[in-house]
Amino acid sequence: MDDFVFVSGRLSLDLAGTLLWRRSRRTELLRSPDDLRRWIHQAGLLDAPGLLDARALSRMCRLREAVYALVGAWPLTPPADSEVREALAEVNETARLPLPRLQLDEDGRLTRTGGIDEVLGAVARDAVDLLGGTDFTRVRECLNEDCTRLFVDLSRSANRRWCGMSECGNRHKVANYRKRRQGTAR
Repeated sequence: MDDFVFVSGRLSLDLAGTLLWRRSRRTELLRSPDDLRRWIHQAGLLDAPGLLDARALSRMCRLREAVYALVGAWPLTPPADSEVREALAEVNETARLPLPRLQLDEDGRLTRTGGIDEVLGAVARDAVDLLGGTDFTRVRECLNEDCTRLFVDLSRSANRRWCGMSECGNRHKVANYRKRRQGTAR
């Protein structure tokens, strides 16, 4: 069962999206080490994440919040507040961790192995690449006023408005349709 949504276009932003509705009814999707294990597997980072505990979950959530804080404050203008400086240090330090090990067998099957350090390293490196690269100018927040999901708008016209059509985009379309129907029913 796939219960996580990967619509952001970047691994680090998909992790940031595991805390939904930050301005209103905050919804935590990484509530347990099992949730984290499923996210890692669904993100395609490791084939078998192995033993994850509360400390691994805490480390991942700390990185998630650092990524979200940095994206919201980027580019930094001196003097950056202490929370943003701490977030930058967290992401930079975590980006130095090893990456998942990829290997092909003789049949061409890919295996991805590692542990929580490798997962954290991959997410943090993605964040560093995003913040330091050209894609950052295309980072947007979903236009659903309650949604706080971030995404990279890679559409040709650069006018993507929703984190995903199956969630926020369709809700907006349904609401507009209902408004139009109420207007013609009078």
